Amino acid sequence: MKKIIYLMSLIFITVLIVGCVPVEKKCSADTDCVKKTCCHASDAVNKDNAPDCKNRLCTMDCQPGTIDCGQGEIKCVSGACNAVMKK
Repeated sequence: MKKIIYLMSLIFITVLIVGCVPVEKKCSADTDCVKKTCCHASDAVNKDNAPDCKNRLCTMDCQPGTIDCGQGEIKCVSGACNAVMKK
């Protein structure tokens, strides 16, 4: 009986965590994710919610707290697109 309760609790917690991911951030692989903004991105979304960066020019400076200049990268973490900053 304890095993069943443990298993049900584990399933509930997993569904709760996955269910909390906003639709625009849901992913299953890193390749599902893109920058949330065209320039100096500090967050990510899935490809279905990618910004339209046509005819958009960005400065070439390295803004702190962004993925600029290799400071971070876009990843799918626990089912959500995120900008992961390097330490």
